[in-house]
Amino acid sequence: MALADWLVEQGIEVVLVNPLTVKRNKENYDNSQSKNDPKDAWVIADTVSRGFYSAYSPQAPYYKRLRVIVNQREYWADARANVSNRLVRWIDIYFPEFRSVFKYWDQPRSLATLKSFALPADVKQYSAAEMVELWKVNMRNAGGRTGLGKAAALLAAAKRSIGDTQADAEAKLEIKHLVADYEQLTARLEELEQHIDKLLAEDPVPVKLFSSVKGLSPLYISTIMANAGDLRRYAHGSQLLSMAGLNLAESTSGKRKGQITISKRGRRQLRKYLYLAGMSLVKHNPAFRAWHQYNVEVCRMKKQRSLFKLIGKLARILVAMAHTGEPFRTEPPFPLRSAV
Repeated sequence: MALADWLVEQGIEVVLVNPLTVKRNKENYDNSQSKNDPKDAWVIADTVSRGFYSAYSPQAPYYKRLRVIVNQREYWADARANVSNRLVRWIDIYFPEFRSVFKYWDQPRSLATLKSFALPADVKQYSAAEMVELWKVNMRNAGGRTGLGKAAALLAAAKRSIGDTQADAEAKLEIKHLVADYEQLTARLEELEQHIDKLLAEDPVPVKLFSSVKGLSPLYISTIMANAGDLRRYAHGSQLLSMAGLNLAESTSGKRKGQITISKRGRRQLRKYLYLAGMSLVKHNPAFRAWHQYNVEVCRMKKQRSLFKLIGKLARILVAMAHTGEPFRTEPPFPLRSAV
């Protein structure tokens, strides 16, 4: 990328060739699957000469900064998910009754418990009132009827626990490190999200425009902008879908009609967050919820197919909003008809 940017600065045209295109065309030269540097160069040059390339257009510095910070957040979010999975595994092995008391292990009271007395043997050393006092070290509002009730339930769960007791010292060390890692990664993600909010505030026009779509959070907006760049570069929403790998692909031959799927030939992160944005809009946006209901109840679509259709609609709406500068209109799209 550094070389490509430098060449563009020198006024030299730069194009991109899909590596998969090169891989699929390498046997055209000598009908052999062999691969070496001279052959790769010949295949790439031949591919470019036949027009199978895309123009390289470097993003503006603002979108580059946005993409760097979004990629950082995605990396550390994955790291925190790994730590979370290890914590759940730890609980299932050493204190499986823990989640019958605390439905969500990552809440303040449950985290305070994992810090102070994580194992059933540790819990049984204290009374309910003593546990509340220990909770106060790591959380606010630890007492009251709720606190005493949770402490009593935790004590009862510890007394009937069937968790592993053969490596208590090692288990305590592991939970200490995992909880510390989880809290550190959570603080890091909060810092990155604050930085993303500041970066979005530097160019408030598109953010304010896209925020008019209820259910489209700043995280979704920033990730879409970071991966797609300026949406005014796109002539149609289908180009945004193609960049995300959400364009349709089918395999048919003669009388055989294959299943239609999405191509997945595009940016994985953009595809992921368009999908998450679609689910959020179906849940929180009245217009998208009405479209989804119409697709499922009247058009008899499967819910997943309707969701992907609405993701395509979202892509067209975002590109149109970027071109026209008009906010999203929240009027009901159409009166729903009852399914026949």
